[in-house]
Amino acid sequence: MQYLHTMVRVTDIDRSLGFYCAALGLHELRRYENEGGRFTLVFLAAPGNPEAQVELTYNWDPEPLDGGRNFGHLAYAVTDIYATCQRLMDHDVLINRPPRDGRMAFVRSPDGISIELLQKGSALPPQEPWLSMPNTGQW
Repeated sequence: MQYLHTMVRVTDIDRSLGFYCAALGLHELRRYENEGGRFTLVFLAAPGNPEAQVELTYNWDPEPLDGGRNFGHLAYAVTDIYATCQRLMDHDVLINRPPRDGRMAFVRSPDGISIELLQKGSALPPQEPWLSMPNTGQW
């Protein structure tokens, strides 16, 4: 058995790519547009880790999506959790669970998918502003 990808439905492909690529740092590997089926698939992966892919599925005809939290979450190991969270904030992403412990943070995609960020290796020493930052919303 081989892991292939995790599929996440999105309502706005451009906004979602802004989150997953510009803010979170994933790279687009390939894209498939199906006019007959009226959908677009975009496959993303973290740099240097193309075997762990996220498939964004965008249906061209609007449909309500809810319950992003019941999906669970995507998790990524990062080399510097503080720099990653700062980059996300610079892209106007709310840090729902700040990395107060220097080890773990949570954010949510534009469609409410929870993303867990974990510090690679040992936790970084706690530091401000993260240490004093409260949780916000659900994560």
